[in-house]
Amino acid sequence: MTTTTKPAAPASTAPARRLGPAALALRQGRLEITQFMRSRESVVFTMGFPVIMILIFAAIFGDEIAPGVSYTQYFITGMIATGLMTVSFQNLGIWIPIERDRGVLKRYRGTPMPSWVWFAGKVLMVVAIGIAETVLLIAVSAAMFDLKLPGTATKWLTFGWVSVLGVTACTLCGIAISSLARTARSGSAVVTPVALVLQFISGVFFVFTELPAWMQQVAAFFPLKWMCQGLRSVFLPDAFGALEPAGSFELDRVALVLVAWCVIGLVLCLTTFRWTTKRDG
Repeated sequence: MTTTTKPAAPASTAPARRLGPAALALRQGRLEITQFMRSRESVVFTMGFPVIMILIFAAIFGDEIAPGVSYTQYFITGMIATGLMTVSFQNLGIWIPIERDRGVLKRYRGTPMPSWVWFAGKVLMVVAIGIAETVLLIAVSAAMFDLKLPGTATKWLTFGWVSVLGVTACTLCGIAISSLARTARSGSAVVTPVALVLQFISGVFFVFTELPAWMQQVAAFFPLKWMCQGLRSVFLPDAFGALEPAGSFELDRVALVLVAWCVIGLVLCLTTFRWTTKRDG
């Protein structure tokens, strides 16, 4: 996905010296959110695509996949996870190469502003847009497709930590994979196929247990499968856990894998991230 929106220039460095760390991060976060909202393509794709997919699949598939669980309800949990992955992994993996190719990152690097402020701005943008998108998906699904909201504090807590760990892992991996793109145009070509393949093998479009065994094993290496599984434990009946591959929702393993990917993503960011293109040196 490409866009003609011009990335915002680095903020003035004079006021930055008078601001504290929290204020710097918040100001950078507002800048990133504003830049995102000015890109109509990004807003439509990130916010609208999951809703459109729910409407399409709900109109095509209405059968029950288990007692009291329709395919639509199952699909919605996967699209919530996909929405979180889109705003973090996919969005960052596409946008950062654009900023790098246009020299925006190089200019940031040349200012007195600490490098961590730029990363904090990206994180705040992901969190803000991720929350807005999740609220939108849940509202549409509850109003139109009878998605049952979590009925206990424990399930809301599970929803919280699965979302936080999932977004953290996907954000770090999105920053890391952005270094594979050589130019601004190649960012989408690098990231989008990866995101689509993960959706198909992770139980988003199809019931996970109906996928070939080898595909399930491949998906188990990546965070999206575990995000979907964790969210199913929140929005689907407890009895559905018996239909999962291991006979339960395996929330302990969900947490373990997502934490592991947070660590892996952080290591990859620290070792691979580039502020300039290879031709800039």
